[in-house]
Amino acid sequence: MKTSAIFLLSAVICLLTTSCSKPVKYSGLPETEYYALMMDAKKIGYVESRRAVGDDIVTTTEKTKMTIGRMGVMMTVTSSDTSVETAAGKPISFESVMDASIMKSRTTGKFLANGKVEITSNQMGTVQKRIVDYPKDALMVEGLRLLQIEKGLSEGTAYTAKLFVPQFQSTVNAQVMIGPKAQTDLFGRVVSLAEIKVTMNMPAAPGMASTKISTTSYVDKDFRALKTIVPALGMKLEMIACDREFAFSEDDQVDFLDKLLIDSPRKLKLDGKIVKGKLTYTLKPKDQAKINIPSGDNQKVERKKDGTVIVTVDPATPKENVKFPYKGKDPKILKMLKPTMYLQSDDKKIIALAKQATKGIDGAAKAAKAIEVFVGEYISEKNLAVGYATASEVAVSKQGDCSEHAVLTAAMCRAVGIPARVVVGLVYVEEFGHRKNIFGGHAWNQVYIGGKWIGIDATRGFGAGHIELATGAGEPSDFFSMITTLGYFKIVEIK
Repeated sequence: MKTSAIFLLSAVICLLTTSCSKPVKYSGLPETEYYALMMDAKKIGYVESRRAVGDDIVTTTEKTKMTIGRMGVMMTVTSSDTSVETAAGKPISFESVMDASIMKSRTTGKFLANGKVEITSNQMGTVQKRIVDYPKDALMVEGLRLLQIEKGLSEGTAYTAKLFVPQFQSTVNAQVMIGPKAQTDLFGRVVSLAEIKVTMNMPAAPGMASTKISTTSYVDKDFRALKTIVPALGMKLEMIACDREFAFSEDDQVDFLDKLLIDSPRKLKLDGKIVKGKLTYTLKPKDQAKINIPSGDNQKVERKKDGTVIVTVDPATPKENVKFPYKGKDPKILKMLKPTMYLQSDDKKIIALAKQATKGIDGAAKAAKAIEVFVGEYISEKNLAVGYATASEVAVSKQGDCSEHAVLTAAMCRAVGIPARVVVGLVYVEEFGHRKNIFGGHAWNQVYIGGKWIGIDATRGFGAGHIELATGAGEPSDFFSMITTLGYFKIVEIK
C-alpha cells in the first residue's frame, strides 16, 4: 500500500537540494556542508553537500541518507547525485545512484555537442540507454548558482530559469523570487537571512495537469542556503544547515506511511477485498489546498466553489468480444503498448510469463483478467521491503507490494498487445497495521479494451473502493501531482 510514495518523498528531497545554493570556496567558509533532513520537526536523515573546483571543472556532489517507517517496517534510502560542469556553468556529465532496500539503481548522463543528453540507466542489472533533448539554456547546479549571484539578493528581484534535474531526466521550468530578509531559526540560533522562493512546474503524465511545487530557501550574503522548506504530501520537509556530528546523529522514528492514511467516515462492505457497486465520495481540502483529481472512465469528478470535490466511482465494464493485440491507430493508445524504463514489455522473461498467463485465451478482457490473477499468484513474497522495482526486477524476484504488482501487470499486458498503464491513488481496507477502516496509498492498473480504460488490480481486484489520483507508465515522475494532493484532503462523506 505504499504506491510510489517513497519515491515521491525522494523526489521532494531532490527538489530541496536542487533549488538551493551550494557551498562555495570563499575565505573562511568550508567547501563541504552538512544539513539535517526534517519531516514535521522530526529528523529523518541528512544531506552532505560538497563542491570541488579544479582545471576549469566544478564537481558538485549531494549525498543523502534518510530512514523512514512504513507501518513498522523501517527503511533506509541512500543516494548520491553528482554533476560535473565547467566553471562557466556549462554541463558536462552527471551521475545519480540510489539504494532503496533491495532495489539499487545508477543513472549516468553525458552531454553531447548536438544538444542531446546520452543517458544510461542500470536498474538491478537491467541496462537501458536513451537520448533526450537538452535545452541549451537549461542549468544544473553550478549554472544555477552563477545565475543567482548574477541576479543578486535585492528584495523584489524576479527571474526564470530552466533546471535540468538528472534524477528526473528532464527539464523543469522555475520562477525565482527574492523576498525580504527574515529572522530564521537554525536549531535555536536565529539569524537574518534573505528569502528565495523557487516555484517549479513539474512534468506530468499525458492527460494530467502539471504540478507546481515551491521551495523557500533562506540564504546568507554568500548565497549559502542555510534553511530550505517545502510543503509536500501534507507535511513540512526541511533541510537545515548543521554540523557534521548532528547530521550523522541518530534519526527519529517516523512512520511516513501512517501519515498518509486517511480515515473513512464509515465502514464499507467488502466482497472479498473488493468494494462492489458505485460510491460517491465527498472530499474536503485542508488549509484551502486545491485538490487535483482526474476524471476518467471509472470515476467522475465535480468541483464545488468552496473547494470541495465530489468523486463518483463507478467501475467501467469491459466488452467481452474485443480481440487482442490492439489493432487501432490512436497514437496515445499505441504509446501504452511500448516498453518503458519501468515497464520492460520487451523483456524475454516478461514476454514468456505473459504468454503463459494468456495461453488459449482469445478475448482481451479475459486475457487481462488472467494476467491480473497470474501476477497475484506469481508474486509470492508480499512485503513492504522493496523500494520501487521495475517489471523486469519483479519478474525475477517475485516479491514486493502493490507497486510491484502494478508494474509487472502493465508490462505483461503490453507484451501481449493489451494497452496498459499504472494507476496510483487510494484504496479502502478494513484494517492495515494498527488502523481500521482507512484509505491508503495504492497502485493498480487500467487496460484499454473496447474504447474504455478498465480497472484491474492484481492484489485484490478492482472496485468502487479505489480512488484514482494519477496515471502513467510506471515512472515515479508520472505521479508528481500526488505531491500536492495526497495528504491535503479528508473524506467527509461516502454515499
